[in-house]
Amino acid sequence: MIGTVFRSEDAPVGERFDRWRELIDHSRANDTTSPHAADFRAELRVMELGPVTVWQTSFSPARFRRSPRRIRRNDAEFYHLSLLTDGNLTLSHERGGTATIGRGGLLVDSSWQACESHAYAADPMAEGQPGVVAGVGVDLPKALLPLPPQQVERLLGHGLSVRSGTGALLADFLVGIGRQADTLRPADAPRLGTVTLDLVSAFFAHALDAETGLPPETRHEVLGRRIRAFVRQHLPDPELTPAAVAAAHHISLSHLHRVFGEQSPGETVAAWIRSQRLEKIRADLADPALGSVPIHVLAARWGMPRASHVTRAFRAAYGLSPRDYRHQALSERA
Repeated sequence: MIGTVFRSEDAPVGERFDRWRELIDHSRANDTTSPHAADFRAELRVMELGPVTVWQTSFSPARFRRSPRRIRRNDAEFYHLSLLTDGNLTLSHERGGTATIGRGGLLVDSSWQACESHAYAADPMAEGQPGVVAGVGVDLPKALLPLPPQQVERLLGHGLSVRSGTGALLADFLVGIGRQADTLRPADAPRLGTVTLDLVSAFFAHALDAETGLPPETRHEVLGRRIRAFVRQHLPDPELTPAAVAAAHHISLSHLHRVFGEQSPGETVAAWIRSQRLEKIRADLADPALGSVPIHVLAARWGMPRASHVTRAFRAAYGLSPRDYRHQALSERA
């Protein structure tokens, strides 16, 4: 497991809001208030990934205010990203300007500017209780971002879309860290921090139309993740080949193999595509709801229409034929 976890239900009712507020204040110094402080509900996981902090939280509606008094001049300057997975968030800067995001939106802020934000539930009341706001935050040192600060400041205080491209990669990765946190090890943290920084850098660069300013290793990391996301999305297409993947990303086949090899040494693009398809087929074979669907139909659904090829590849990967695997998996579920 990585990160420390706080659940309000584990604390006395009268202390829940103050404990949660103290934890938030460690990374984002704010004067925090809530109309629900008397019966505050929250969960928070804080993950230290090297110099990058990622925290996942859900909480009763609250208001955060960072005044000039709360800006700690001796602290390092940080960029703050707030990805909302439920509820709404409005950010107002004292210098002027307001931005509001809802579920699936992302706001960029900084530690050195005074502002006020109001997080409120999309569903104000749920089962007699106040609705919740949920999201993932990222705090990263300004000095680590490989982009000129004067460019990045153009993004501060603005709501940004993460529905496609590098934004979607970043959002999926951040949400995924939270889902897998219990299975990750502390030794994984520094690498996850590096990947987070690369994805944030690529996202900012795309928003600023400044991708050429990124280091080659960052561009390769993001391109590799984009390639994998593309493959997973197009697995049902039997025409999905390394050449098709390269063409879709406007790169040469040799460049595709080079980028892929940097992140998956010893594994080819074709082998990875095949392994992803076989994993999908294996999951379907173990699903009782699909028990009457012919094996060749399931295989064709995932881009492998040749039954003999599927049988050989499946046996090589899992040691059983698809038929025997299905029988074993469904018998264990019975």
